[in-house]
Amino acid sequence: MLAEVMISVMVVLLLLGFPMMIPLIAGSFVAFFIFMPIPPEIMVQQMLGGIRPAALVAVPMFILAADIITKGHSADRLIDMVMRYVGHVRGGLGVTAATSCALFGAVSGSTQATVVAIGSPLRPRMLEAGYKDSFTLALIVNASDIAMLIPPSIAMIIYGVISGTSIAELFVAGIGPGLLILALFAAYCIFHAWRHNIPTMDKATWADRLKATREAAWPLGFPVIVVGGIYGGIFSPTEAAAVCVAYAFILEFIVFRSLKWPDLFEIAKSTGLITAVVFILVGAGNAFSWAISFNQIPQEILGGLGLDEASAIMVLVAISIAFFVGCMFVDPIVVILVLVPIFAPIVESAGIDPVLVGVIITLQVAIGSATPPFGCDIFTAIAIFKRPYMDVIRGTPPFVIVLIGVSAALIMFPQIALFLPQLAFGE
Repeated sequence: MLAEVMISVMVVLLLLGFPMMIPLIAGSFVAFFIFMPIPPEIMVQQMLGGIRPAALVAVPMFILAADIITKGHSADRLIDMVMRYVGHVRGGLGVTAATSCALFGAVSGSTQATVVAIGSPLRPRMLEAGYKDSFTLALIVNASDIAMLIPPSIAMIIYGVISGTSIAELFVAGIGPGLLILALFAAYCIFHAWRHNIPTMDKATWADRLKATREAAWPLGFPVIVVGGIYGGIFSPTEAAAVCVAYAFILEFIVFRSLKWPDLFEIAKSTGLITAVVFILVGAGNAFSWAISFNQIPQEILGGLGLDEASAIMVLVAISIAFFVGCMFVDPIVVILVLVPIFAPIVESAGIDPVLVGVIITLQVAIGSATPPFGCDIFTAIAIFKRPYMDVIRGTPPFVIVLIGVSAALIMFPQIALFLPQLAFGE
């Protein structure tokens, strides 16, 4: 009864157009104040407890670093470097877009920032080269998914805090699947260009390539800081976030001089607003999770699904479907906050590595964010590129098929994700 009422309240408020934080808080409010004989201050305590973990300090810092470099020159330098090396091959411009999304994901950790920073300069070039807009938009929106897997990843931080999984291991585990997706997207871009006879670009000289590489060397320092620093035991993910902010500031304000001091106020305001929304969602999600756990709703749901005796593969398939479908309709952070506590008991009883689960969840969240009807990256592309909804989603199916294939491969071959963490941390 309680589960049905909480979900009904959330769905009604969502349909009425309320921002996601309101339905989440309202669902918790119904549980605490109507169905549970618990003092009301417990709800406030649970909300504050949700944002108390020290690891969450990394979230606003990674957001701030992403805001700084998105408004600076880092994206242009990364694009220019990749184009110099692969622009002349058949499909090279598409490969450049996919690779640039992966590299910028390693810089920003945000799919939406990647859509803006990579899509804005590359889309006109691809259209001029003969690519259809439907293919171009679909490639940019779906290649931005790689940003969620390549560290740093805010989705992985949220999952790690909720589940108690090592964020450092999650970061390293996302690299393998991210590179696999990049390779498959690049192969599809080459096939698409060959099939549609897209003309090639002039081949760059090695002097031009070396020059572009030197100019991109500074932005490429971000993945070295995050992955190298964590892998080498120099600092934690939270400390890596702080170093990234300092590095982004030095890069854009001092080295490139792409930003001026007045820009810092607007960047800080943008970061503050996004952080506030994220933390309200995390706090409300913690209260919601506590309410459903207190009332043993996860056990009821999982019992109804028949997953109590299911194999590890079936559990992972169920998790993949639940998160994929959820993120097609709802904000990814909310889906993680609500569903991770529900599946936590069955994951533990099935003996599944929580790092593997975290990578699979992050991939499903990324796919759902770029999938109709309400994937958030779709609406980011609509706003940035001023294109109709159908134009943005028309070319999506081939990329979604690739991403679902990688999801299946992760379930069948977990070492795709677990090899690097085991190598790095000796487990």
